[in-house]
Amino acid sequence: MSSTVEVKKVFKTYGNGTDVLKNFSYKFEEGKFYAIMGRSGAGKSTLLNIIGTVDKPTLGEVLINGKDVAKLNEDAKAKIRMKEIGFVFQGFYLNPYLSALENVIVPMRINSDIKKDERKNLAIDLLDKFGAKDLIDSKPSQMSGGEQQRVAIARALANNPEIILADEPTGNLDEENEAVVFSCLKELAENGHTVIVVSHNEKVKDYADEIIVIER
Repeated sequence: MSSTVEVKKVFKTYGNGTDVLKNFSYKFEEGKFYAIMGRSGAGKSTLLNIIGTVDKPTLGEVLINGKDVAKLNEDAKAKIRMKEIGFVFQGFYLNPYLSALENVIVPMRINSDIKKDERKNLAIDLLDKFGAKDLIDSKPSQMSGGEQQRVAIARALANNPEIILADEPTGNLDEENEAVVFSCLKELAENGHTVIVVSHNEKVKDYADEIIVIER
């Protein structure tokens, strides 16, 4: 596994004239946990969305493994999101009608590289890895916030992405579950993933290899 993300001289201007990420540049390397911090409105989540190809910069380049993803068409971006990037959100976004196992399997269904008869075992292994194997048959309404977030992290890894992007992943959690989630993300970095986390939580500093503060 090898993954680098390089953001070069990125600017983002919204339709209302608001400017964020003015001439922002940074190189994110594999095997590191990056914490992005700063005041609300500084552009932290915007940066994450640009790296994740769900938004694009007004100016500048975003290179994933040397490829400028900002210039790709939507189909190419969708393939990158499916295979190379895993998203973890504060709101979990688990399907309330599916079990934990089924939620983790969902992203695999659009990945032709994973055979149908392999999906279940891969999902079970991922849930087990993050201490959620006993939740296999549970639906989100039967889980605590911390349990839902662990399932969400497992789902983010369903297609074995090189890059993990997490936006306020502990925002709805108590201190104990905060530690569990940050530890999970730290472990992913130690296993070679590029982990980029946006957080207001000061405790993220205890886990991050590098801290990036974005100013308005």
